[in-house]
Amino acid sequence: MKSMSNVDVFTISDELNKLLTGARVDKSFQPTNDIVVMRFHVAGKGRVDLVMQCGKRIHTSQYPLENPTNPPTFPMLLRKRLKGANVVSVTQHNFDRVVEIKVKKDKFYTIIVELFDKGNIILLDDENNIILPLKRKHWSTRDISSKREYIFPSERGINPITITEDELKELFANSDSDIVRTLATNGLGSLYAEEIILRANEFEDIDKNTPASELNEKEVNSLYKGLKSIFDELTNENYTPQIVKGEKEDVVPIDLIQYKDFEKETYETFDEACDEFYSKKVNSDIKNIKEAAWNKKVNKFEKRLHLQEETVANFEETIETCQNKGEVIYSNYTIIENLANVVNQARSKDYSFKEIGKTLKKAKKDGLKEAETYESIDKLGNLTLKIDDTSININPKLTIPENAEIYYEKAKKAKRKIKGALIAIENTKKQLEKIKAKKDIAMENISVPKKRVKKNLKWYEKLRWFISSDNILVIGGRDANTNESVVKKYLDNNDIYLHADIHGATSIAIKLEGNEVNENTLKESASFAASFSSAWSKGFSTQDVFWVHPEQVSKTPEAGEFLPKGSFVIRGNRHYIRSAKVQIAIGIVDYEGKRIMAGPVDALEAHCENYVVLKPGYTKKEAIAKKVLHKINENDLLTLDDVIRVLPSGKCDIDTEYHQRKKYEN
Repeated sequence: MKSMSNVDVFTISDELNKLLTGARVDKSFQPTNDIVVMRFHVAGKGRVDLVMQCGKRIHTSQYPLENPTNPPTFPMLLRKRLKGANVVSVTQHNFDRVVEIKVKKDKFYTIIVELFDKGNIILLDDENNIILPLKRKHWSTRDISSKREYIFPSERGINPITITEDELKELFANSDSDIVRTLATNGLGSLYAEEIILRANEFEDIDKNTPASELNEKEVNSLYKGLKSIFDELTNENYTPQIVKGEKEDVVPIDLIQYKDFEKETYETFDEACDEFYSKKVNSDIKNIKEAAWNKKVNKFEKRLHLQEETVANFEETIETCQNKGEVIYSNYTIIENLANVVNQARSKDYSFKEIGKTLKKAKKDGLKEAETYESIDKLGNLTLKIDDTSININPKLTIPENAEIYYEKAKKAKRKIKGALIAIENTKKQLEKIKAKKDIAMENISVPKKRVKKNLKWYEKLRWFISSDNILVIGGRDANTNESVVKKYLDNNDIYLHADIHGATSIAIKLEGNEVNENTLKESASFAASFSSAWSKGFSTQDVFWVHPEQVSKTPEAGEFLPKGSFVIRGNRHYIRSAKVQIAIGIVDYEGKRIMAGPVDALEAHCENYVVLKPGYTKKEAIAKKVLHKINENDLLTLDDVIRVLPSGKCDIDTEYHQRKKYEN
């Protein structure tokens, strides 16, 4: 994957500055060792994810990456220090591959994104001191460690935006290399060095291999014009963002002569082009990484199976060899016994084993029958004999049957071991089959990032909502702003207003549209109100809810009191629904088209066959959303974000007891 050039960084910084200035910082994530994602809320646009990859790229992305269950230290620190901060600026440092993102919360902070070499991402305080780097690094001139002052890398080459013709002339005069290398090594890279020369050739024919110091005035002027033609386009924001396809794949912010004959796909912004270019390559990398991880697991069991099968083969060989040696001993009983007697008699006369060995060797050489099988004798007096191409060891102190029994016992021991080894092999084969099956399923359902396409939501989808089992629309606020909207914009005279009797609850409106409210809809709406209140995060299983008529809901506080946004005063009698269930179900319903709905179980049961029931629990939103998505998704209609969006505030668990009971009833 190509790293962004200085020109790319110049363009992307300009676009990001326009997009993110004033945006509010939300959460941060670290999907891989070198990628950090910062989420922003941009007014009028909503969620924007900024992907920063050390030494490679920085751009916003519509391809959400899978995040680790346990966030690493760096993104957690970003959340702690920066969540809620506002972006002040996004700038490139001195036309280098360094981006500075300045934000303000209680004080100013700077995120440094280094895109040169292997790169880094560093959080600085308002005095330019390092709070925490993603990677700790140390050079003789720079120390990237906590509590150290951040020092920018030394300037690398020229700034083509501000360079004058005289400065370019001086650069060439002091160079000991050719033109193209001089330009490339001074911050322009090979691509734009070549492009400058191609554009200069429109004014003067210049060989790129000409020594830079030999250029004349005319040639320097032509090269300066070529350089300015590129960077005037950039400074005037005449961008033509494109992905180049063919023999060479690239992403560039402007038209280049080098790519005039290549197939190109153009985009509205360079940021969007970078997202398509880099994210698709990352998708492929993720699949390869995950496949390699699964292959490692499979190889572990395959290696174990191979070793176990080798062990069994060795046991089988031991059984065959030892049984054969035992038989050879009995088949040559007399010869072996005579030889053992010779050794024992020699020992009784105080001959050493060395002397006995020499004597037996001589006897064998002289053709003595008793010595013809002799091979050697060790320091303990054990004989090695070779009979019918079979080598056997004999202890002269033991009888012939006792020597044979040693081999038979080895064969028996190997037989006993082989039984256990065969059981182990069967177990390993089963484990290998399981892990291969898991791998196949995992690779089929591999979670490579899919493009997040902004959907045209119906008005009620911007709120909490569900359709009751009696086909009545019920809506609720998502936050203080939408609570205001529910009452001021959507609550009509004939509707019913509900609210959980607990601090921290959403405003609910039953949209009757001239119909009469019934007990069934009230019960379902009460469960809806209870579930989307703080009762969920507190882990309650039930919660009292009250309902009133619209005229009882007022934004006018009592004298001397103040009502915060999203809060209302209820006047008159309240009708209570006691112990409403804190429980929701999620499924896909066909209501003005197929869409995800989260609401009371009875409502989901009435409108869809496939749904998941949730209760307050201990599983984080993203983890539970993955399980829900896996169970209800139809034809890739939903994304993980769609599910997360409709979940209550707080951790959840799947209500397995409900599903088991339902299965039993059916």
